[in-house]
Amino acid sequence: MRYSIPGFLSTLSLLFLTGLMLASGPVQAGAAQLAAEQSASEGSVDKYQALADVLSDPVSREKLIDELRSMSDQGQQAQSEQSQDNAQQQDGKAENEEDAATDVAKKTQSAVQVIVGTLTGSWSALTELVSGESKSIKDFFTLLVKLSLVIAATIVAFWLLRPIARLLFRRADDMAAGADGIHPIVVKATAVLISVVTDVVVVILAWLAGYAVALLFVGEMGEVSVSQSLFLNVFLAVELFKVLLRAIFAGRDDALRLLPMRAETARYWSLFLSSLVSLVGYGVLFVVPLVSNQLSESLGNLTNLVIVMIAVSYAFTVVARNRQKVKDGLNALARKANFSMTQVTLGVLAKCWHWLAFAYFLVMGASLLIEPDTALPGLLMATLQTALAIFIGMAVIALIQMLLDNGVKVPAAISLRLSTFEQRLNQFVPMFSKVLKGIVLVMVISAVLDAWGVVNLPVWLASSAGTQFLSTIISVLFILAFASLFWMTLASWIEHRLDPEQGGGEPSAREKTLLTIFRNATAIVIIIMTLMIVLSEIGIDIGPLLAGAGVLGLAIGFGAQKLVQDVITGVFIQMENAINAGDIVTVGGLTGTAEKLTIRSLGLRDLSGTYHVIPFSSVDTVSNYMREFAYHVGEYGVAYREDTDEVVIKLREAFEELLANDELRASILSDELEVHGVTALADSSVNIRVRIKTLPGNQWAIGREYNRLVKRHLDAAGIEIPFPHLTLYFGEDKQGNAPAMPLKMLNDVKMINEGANAAPADAEVQSGKKAPGERSSKSAEYNPTEKGDFDDGE
Repeated sequence: MRYSIPGFLSTLSLLFLTGLMLASGPVQAGAAQLAAEQSASEGSVDKYQALADVLSDPVSREKLIDELRSMSDQGQQAQSEQSQDNAQQQDGKAENEEDAATDVAKKTQSAVQVIVGTLTGSWSALTELVSGESKSIKDFFTLLVKLSLVIAATIVAFWLLRPIARLLFRRADDMAAGADGIHPIVVKATAVLISVVTDVVVVILAWLAGYAVALLFVGEMGEVSVSQSLFLNVFLAVELFKVLLRAIFAGRDDALRLLPMRAETARYWSLFLSSLVSLVGYGVLFVVPLVSNQLSESLGNLTNLVIVMIAVSYAFTVVARNRQKVKDGLNALARKANFSMTQVTLGVLAKCWHWLAFAYFLVMGASLLIEPDTALPGLLMATLQTALAIFIGMAVIALIQMLLDNGVKVPAAISLRLSTFEQRLNQFVPMFSKVLKGIVLVMVISAVLDAWGVVNLPVWLASSAGTQFLSTIISVLFILAFASLFWMTLASWIEHRLDPEQGGGEPSAREKTLLTIFRNATAIVIIIMTLMIVLSEIGIDIGPLLAGAGVLGLAIGFGAQKLVQDVITGVFIQMENAINAGDIVTVGGLTGTAEKLTIRSLGLRDLSGTYHVIPFSSVDTVSNYMREFAYHVGEYGVAYREDTDEVVIKLREAFEELLANDELRASILSDELEVHGVTALADSSVNIRVRIKTLPGNQWAIGREYNRLVKRHLDAAGIEIPFPHLTLYFGEDKQGNAPAMPLKMLNDVKMINEGANAAPADAEVQSGKKAPGERSSKSAEYNPTEKGDFDDGE
């Protein structure tokens, strides 16, 4: 048993300190007893008086001083021992770091020394074997004969059972190939399990056959030699490992193959790995111990060296020969992968897989040379753990893809009440699938690193740091999943309620507005609360964040009073149901349709299509045209000479014709026209006002149609609708006669008029209406259509 110097010194220091405490105990007890005796002798004297009495007595004082000095010396000695112990522990840590840094160099040196020692000792062993000084060759050959019988019986039994097992393999392959139902992976897994169990049974039966031959027919009845038992155990271990290889590659059964590769490629790699396992397994675990025990240890080392060199050379040759093929295959898998981390991992592996293979076989060879007795089991366990981790990771990722990549179907009862829940859930599924695949990939990498001793995963998981890390990850994932599920449920319920076809009818405008604002506000609350809880779970103190948020909110409250006013006014507007989405309103001097309402602003679309954003802080009055009912108010002016009673009759007739329109009749809430009568005697018209009660929002359409009908009815009755006129007045003389209109003909206009009137003048001359040279009567007439007839200032 080995003991470390720091551990021994720590134990020794602990014992020393314990003894020191036990030794100081009686001293302290003696001092206390002395003080107690002094106190008891004085009776009612307090503790300070007792201490004064002790110090005043020379004998007691000297005794107390000696005890205090003894305790001081012991404390100094304990501190010295503790400092020495700490220094030794630091030296031990430095030595451990040095051992870790030089471990590779030492193992390399050991491998070289083993090779040199094996070559040197093998020559001496061969010399002893030839000279007859070693163990009897005759006994060795006799052992080989008996051992050959057991080996032959085991192998023959295995070969005879394999064709029978092939029948079950074919049935399992057919079952896996025909798995096109709902659960093909389950069927394939069952078929693979059947084939593996069958293969294991064949190996066990062959192993039992070898044991039966060794017990009954070889040597003494009921006894099995050490070499025979060694072979049978090695046979069982190696063949069971080869069963795993056959299950993974399945060179003859395409449907049972677990890896996505062609049959030729699967048979090639299955043959390579099976040959390598057989060479190393039977050679190192069976042949080397047999030669070492029966002939000499040097010859056993030489045999081990030869087997290791052949195995490593064979592996290097195969890896170098297939470097490009494997690279192309990994790149093809990376291109087909849907997960980005899988693509990156396969891409990196395609570039450096051969270097990893070289390193693996080199480490395997060095380990078999340095520690042949213990290296192979550890190497096999590490390899098996790596293979299992990768295989289980691939299976889990494939299962995640099968369950999540095609979407999730929710029950019909949930879809009936939350129509958009399935759609929203499937929007989160790809992200959730990537997170699960990432976790699986990290776990696979951790398991591989743990298999090769890079990290000690079980110890780390059992530590407080590992436990806290796992609990934090699980808590964060649970919080995120719960928050996402809560948001999906709430948003789906709101959308279902707003859907008129599925939510139980058309929701009111108020309900639409409030639900929309509630959805937005809830989303903000969920995001903030989830972020705070996640930060708290990962170890970040959110107290300063909350305090900072409070200070920031206070600063914003002072610096952004308009924003606060926007929010408060918007809340009260929604509580009072002043505006809803779709209403036609007048807000802030703008009229239009309210398209969007938030907690702080209103989106308004006017008649020209312009979109206005109006903060609620600028709203002092809201005029809503969409509440319960509306009126079309029409005020119609007629000339002063018209009879107003007749005008009212025509207005009623126009209203009756309006009621005859079936499309507009549904929007009119009154059967009688509401006539207010003559409302004004204006400058040029007599105004008569009427009113029509309509559904909210339809008053403008009703008004436009009614105006059209009124115009037509008044025109048909000859009732004049006044419109603006311009009258020119030139004054009158004292007799009431109007003076002549002052005109001045411009030269260009006169020439144009003369040219235009030349033909008619000639016609008048020919007809005898005027004499030649007489001015035409039309030349002096005023033509109001011609331009330039007026001369300003005359």
